Order: sequence, then structure tokens, then C-alpha cells
Amino acid sequence: MNRRVFLQSGSAALSVAATFGTSHPGRAAVTAPRPAEAPRIPVGFLGIAYSHAAEKLRLLQNSTSFQLVGAWPETDALAKRLEAQTIPVLTRDQVLERCEVVVVETDVPSHARFAALALEANRHVHLEKPPATTLAEFDTVLRLARERRRLLQVGYMWRHHPGLRAMFEAVREGWLGEVYLVRATLNNTLAPDRRAEWAGFPGGVLFELGSHLIDAIVRLLGRPDRVTSFLKTHGHPTDRLADNNVAVFEYAKATALITSATLQPNASAHRAFEILGTRGTAVLRPLEPPTLTLDLADAAGPYAKGRQEVPMPAYRRYEGEFAELAHALTTQTPLPISLEQERDVQETLLRACGVG
Repeated sequence: MNRRVFLQSGSAALSVAATFGTSHPGRAAVTAPRPAEAPRIPVGFLGIAYSHAAEKLRLLQNSTSFQLVGAWPETDALAKRLEAQTIPVLTRDQVLERCEVVVVETDVPSHARFAALALEANRHVHLEKPPATTLAEFDTVLRLARERRRLLQVGYMWRHHPGLRAMFEAVREGWLGEVYLVRATLNNTLAPDRRAEWAGFPGGVLFELGSHLIDAIVRLLGRPDRVTSFLKTHGHPTDRLADNNVAVFEYAKATALITSATLQPNASAHRAFEILGTRGTAVLRPLEPPTLTLDLADAAGPYAKGRQEVPMPAYRRYEGEFAELAHALTTQTPLPISLEQERDVQETLLRACGVG
């Protein structure tokens, strides 16, 4: 079996370590090194309109694990952007014919359609978040990944965030005691000319931006028993964008609370993720650059009693996820996030956005 054959990650059981990651606090997430003699993996882009595409193109253009074959741009203006970066402009068929991995970076409503197209061509897929606008669309993508035995990686960019991984480790090891509350905030200031685009999403900013937080909460606590949302339009009376949102996720012994709005100036400095437990509290604020503070009732693991700032390693968006993907392909092993868990994230996101 060569690396083109996927080992049924959809049915692979997840261990707790795979769910939360195995990074040690203060260190970057560790992925087993890729064999030096392994050939670079051909990768191409279907679409580059999404805001994360430019940085992912730069990352893969300089990768030692992947060979960037080229990209299909949706418009002539985007084609000129590729040409300026000396990245080959390809047709959709050329991407599907020449690339082992397809990165889907189209506009959000097209994510699931192009992911399905790549899977039908027997390609592994890195799919930008949110992966679909309906659960039925995403179920089609998941079915194709299983049937074709292809890897499907959803691009939630903070799955390898060193601060979140250190926090999750503290939960896994019991250093925070029993978790009873998670609070998270992810806001921005949305340009007026983009409001119409985001208004087309169920849940507005909670769907497009807050989905990062929902992904983290589901990976930390699992599928919630109940979801209650307050989706409000407060920033512009003439449109229907849900621009000021609160979502509450109820569990048997814990509650999680997310706020996501488009109305906050200098929002990046105030983005936060907090975990409160019976033996301590972990606060990540801001998310980027990562600043993590623990406050423990007693010394636990590598940490002292009381309040302390945890050193964070150098961090760059998207590096961890593509290293993880290259490792899975080279070693013919499943990705740590199963297809079932990807579905739980998507279902919970849509529940929070008032769908389903």
C-alpha cells in the first residue's frame, strides 16, 4: 500500500492523547520527523479567494515536505496575484490530475463542493474552515473521504496552537482539577463592504470566525448536550448580519460560553480562551501572539503553585497542520482528528448558528 491509500481515519479510534495533542507546556507541538529521503508531496490549490490562502501559499511554496505544483484562481485578478508570486496558474482539471493533495481555499459557500470534487478525483484534501454551510453538504464530503479512503483535514488553524495545546494538556493531566467553565472570545472589526458576504452565513460572525472557538471547545469537552445561542444584529440596522453573538454549550458537569462580534476596535488584543477548574485556571489572552497564564491551587506537573506565565515557543499559523498532514501521508497513518469528530464540530457549529 502506498501513501495514496488512506487507512480509514474515519473509523480509527481516537485516544485522549490524539484528541488533545501531546505537546508539553511551553513547547511546540511535536510531529515525528519526516524521513529525509521521502519525495516531496505534490500539492495544489482549488481556489485562492479565502483570506488564509495567501499565507498557506507562501508556506507551501517554501516547504521541504510539499511541492507546490500550482493553483487554480477563481478570477483574472487572483491569477495575476499568483503570477506575481511566481506560482503556476493551473486549470481545475490540472490541479486534480497533477496533485496528490488538494487545498481548498475558495469562498466559504464553495468549500464543500470543491472538497467533494477533489475527493471524487481520489485526492487527499485540506479543506478551509468552515467546511460546509449545511450538515448534509458535509456528510457528502465525509462519505466520499471514507469511500475513497482519502485523508480529509479541516483547516481550523489553532489545532496546533501552543497555548491551547498546553491548556488541553493541563486538563488531560488533571492539573486544573474538574473543568466547570470555559469562556472564549473572538471578535474583529469587519469592513463595511464585507458585511453582505458574512450576512449570508447562518450565524454570521459566529459561523465564519467563532467557528475556531467551537472547534476547540468540542475537542476539549466533546459534543454538548444542549446549545443555546443569542444571534443579534446590533452594528448596522439596514442588514441582517448576526454581528454580536453569544453561544452557551451545556455539558453534564461543565458550561462553555463563546462571544463573537464584528464590532470591537483593536480586537486582536482581546481575543481569549479561558478554562476554569476546581484546582486552577488557565487564561490565554491574547491568542496571538500566545500569552498563557496559569493560576493553580497547588503545584502540579511542571507548574508551581499560584499565578505564573507559561513561556510559549515560536509559533506560525498553519505550520503544524501541514506538518501533521505530511506525516500522515508519509507514514500511512490516520490524522489525529477522526471524521466522526470533524462531524461533531460541524454539527455543533451549525446548532450554535441556529441550523438543525
